[in-house]
Amino acid sequence: MHVMLNQLHEKDFYVLRGSLKSGRQSPKNLAFAVFLSIFIQPLIFFLTYVVAADTTIYPYIDILMNVHLWITIALVVFSIFLSIPKVYSRNQKAQYLLIIFVSQNIGLCMYLISLFILGSNNFSFEATVGSLMNFTFITLSIGLLVFVSTCARFYILLKKGHYKEGTKKDAHRSKLEKRSYLPVAIMVGTALVYIIQYMHQISYTLDINAMVLITIGPLLYFSMLFVLPEQLVILYCKYRFESFNFDKDGNLKPMGSERKDD
Repeated sequence: MHVMLNQLHEKDFYVLRGSLKSGRQSPKNLAFAVFLSIFIQPLIFFLTYVVAADTTIYPYIDILMNVHLWITIALVVFSIFLSIPKVYSRNQKAQYLLIIFVSQNIGLCMYLISLFILGSNNFSFEATVGSLMNFTFITLSIGLLVFVSTCARFYILLKKGHYKEGTKKDAHRSKLEKRSYLPVAIMVGTALVYIIQYMHQISYTLDINAMVLITIGPLLYFSMLFVLPEQLVILYCKYRFESFNFDKDGNLKPMGSERKDD
């Protein structure tokens, strides 16, 4: 993917500057999100491994928790540093990379909560270890397909010039993008049907709260994977083009700015 993106020019990525130019993804706003994650990540980790995993039969909990604990601690430590103005203003790329990791970590926690609830004795589910592993494999596979297909779709749109400024394709880009979402929407819809069927097979009574939690987890996981390609391309642009970074006054640098190393 990196090699293919190297064949494109700065103007091919113009529209991706929109979220930066509007200020939504300015270093200051990202720093606020990073600061909130200092508290959100430990909380959601607690909900995942202490609350949701309390009576679950899902295998390898201890291994998952130990690995995930150290990852979360590392992300929290980096979040503390990169929420400090003097630090994040000089490390915009690292800050954006951290945001990607944090969002994926939160999405992963929600996905794990769903898996643990499916194997919990506190709800009316009769899942087995084997069925849980099959469910995990199938949903992870669908997630991988969502990520790969979104990457392919995103590159095709870039290659065709849909992210350039001032072209007819740019004017109709949102309409064209809606059509290109169809394969991804089909995969996510298929996953949703599978999740509902699986819950129906292992449940003898309907617990609406559990059903909602179990459905939200994988859907959020798919959503995180869906936006990941665009996040990675913006990160790539931050490294390659100076125009995707902000100056010391907090203003987005103009197109054509010379590349300077941080």
